[in-house]
Amino acid sequence: MRRSILIPLFVFLAATVSAQEYSNFARQTERINALAKAYPSLVSVRSLTKTNGGKDIWLVTIGTGNTETKPAIAVIGGTEGPHLLGTEMAIGFAETLLKASNTDSIKSRLEKTTYYVFPNMSPDAMEQYFGKLKYERNGNASETDDDRDGKLNEDGFDDLDGNGKITLMRIESPIGDYKLHPDDPRILIKADATKGEKGKYLLLPEGIDNDKDGLLNEDGEGGIAFNKNLTYKHNTFAPGSGDFPASEKETRALLDFLFDAFNVYAVISFGSNNNLSTPIPFNPIAARERILAGYLEPDAKVNGMVSELYNKVTGSKDAPKTSPSGGDVLSWGYFHYARFSFSTPGWWVPKAKPDTAKKEKAFTVEDPATNYLRWAQQQGITNTFTDWKTVLHPDYPNQKVEVGGLDPFVLINPPYKMVADIVKKHTDFLVKLADQQAEIEITNLKTEKLGNGLSRISLNVINKGGLSTHSKLGERSYFLKKLKVAVKTDKQEIIGGRKITLLNSLDAAGTQSFSWLIKGTGKISIEVGCPTAGVKNVDVTL
Repeated sequence: MRRSILIPLFVFLAATVSAQEYSNFARQTERINALAKAYPSLVSVRSLTKTNGGKDIWLVTIGTGNTETKPAIAVIGGTEGPHLLGTEMAIGFAETLLKASNTDSIKSRLEKTTYYVFPNMSPDAMEQYFGKLKYERNGNASETDDDRDGKLNEDGFDDLDGNGKITLMRIESPIGDYKLHPDDPRILIKADATKGEKGKYLLLPEGIDNDKDGLLNEDGEGGIAFNKNLTYKHNTFAPGSGDFPASEKETRALLDFLFDAFNVYAVISFGSNNNLSTPIPFNPIAARERILAGYLEPDAKVNGMVSELYNKVTGSKDAPKTSPSGGDVLSWGYFHYARFSFSTPGWWVPKAKPDTAKKEKAFTVEDPATNYLRWAQQQGITNTFTDWKTVLHPDYPNQKVEVGGLDPFVLINPPYKMVADIVKKHTDFLVKLADQQAEIEITNLKTEKLGNGLSRISLNVINKGGLSTHSKLGERSYFLKKLKVAVKTDKQEIIGGRKITLLNSLDAAGTQSFSWLIKGTGKISIEVGCPTAGVKNVDVTL
């Protein structure tokens, strides 16, 4: 009897614990397919391709009716393998949105907006978090020769202290350029030579020089990183970037889908780049370069407006500054896809204020790792730092080598108990962003009979949304579908006015007037709109 009680209890406890952890790829797939099963009228799921590691790149489409005809937002998670939070945010957004789909506000939103959710663009790299050896991996399962020596994967990470995770090595050396942090000797910081400071340590990733080329861990498992493999400012031949842009199946699958999705007006990616808490400023010099290198001024203003909305909804502050390094989805979304493009890590370590009750003092040197340790201690978070341990190292036989430091993943992924609140705030933001999307309205429709079978029709086209129908850069693109105003006649004849008028864009709250002189009687229809703002039709009887 006792055994029959304990076994179910053990199973329950195991399920509870697993539910409080980040999801591996198998669990992510279960959650994605569960959405399609629970909300068949709102959700469709399909695999765009499989990675070289055999993992599906999922696309979750959320919306009602013909989703291709409604303005859309692309939500991209897993842009970087170590950033597990990004995938949790993408899947969590879909789950949270759909749970509220019976409310009037969300029901109304899904009648007007389509969400294309790409939950995880780096599943091969992300799985390293759940591997026997835990380390931050960005590359997929493509085999690469990063050190260009004709051999593959011959110098990967080595777990010198046998704890199942890769941290750092500090090596006492007269040529070292690192010193102990003055406020927390567990952390090393660079010595400032301009202030006369001298270093005492070399600081390297944990490992050995397996191929004896003088470098550590420079050619291990993990090939091409998704967020380095896109087309804008691709760093060709740089480690992890690929030999050419979009070299990887997952990258091409995303681009192939999005370039056919003319209804997408904004791309939201979750990763290390961040232009949501801090917008990208307008740089007139970069915006005038022959190969555009900066946001056009109207688009920079949109970035500022959306950033203000983001900070208000999420309560974000003290965000670290970032700069896209090339080949990234944030830059591609604007410069090459010509849509509004935004990115955020979703979370960063808050600035830890000194606890005066414990006689803590402000740091004399600001450092992310030191700040994290103080914040983690204040939050009661343990087991995220590996104490320094002396090891024998074959490459440094006569030097003191210690292994330790911050554990992988902890600086960019919060404790899982915080994820639900992060997901909720970003779901609210994504809904409110959609509330700002361009929306076409036809107003002041008038029909005047002029005699001799002639009629004059006039109307105004208004963009009721808070965003323009296209980005300012999108106005330059011949690929995007423009705003079309078309008169569809039967036997009538258009005497004055154009049958089809194309507008590059219609600004937020913008208005455009049209009129036609038409000969004949009967019914005609007028169609106004574009994929990124929706289409409206009116019928007129002459």
